[in-house]
Amino acid sequence: MATKSLSETALVAVIGDEDVVTGFLLAGVGQKDKKKNENFLVVDSKTSQAKIETAFKSFTTRNDIAIIMITQKVADEIRYLIDEYHQVIPTILEIPSKDHPYDPKKDSVMLKVKKMTGSD
Repeated sequence: MATKSLSETALVAVIGDEDVVTGFLLAGVGQKDKKKNENFLVVDSKTSQAKIETAFKSFTTRNDIAIIMITQKVADEIRYLIDEYHQVIPTILEIPSKDHPYDPKKDSVMLKVKKMTGSD
């Protein structure tokens, strides 16, 4: 049996508010493995920063996740972790949410790209 490459089996993880995560789940992004590990986290006002940190660290160390989509509002809560993260895969993409528009000035990845390319 042939082995599958990362591009054939890679998952997208999502961390965000209920509306964002639900939208991605409806699009087919959700996954739960045999050990009940999920590739998403719904964050609300009751979600602790520690739980967000744990999910982020888990997603960045899983070898089946290629992209982590995180709402910028949630990313701001764990900004220090995102700033310390330097791997290419999984790639971190900060996205807007319904109530919080995207601000490229806060996006760590975009700031790194601008610094590398020398653009303002």
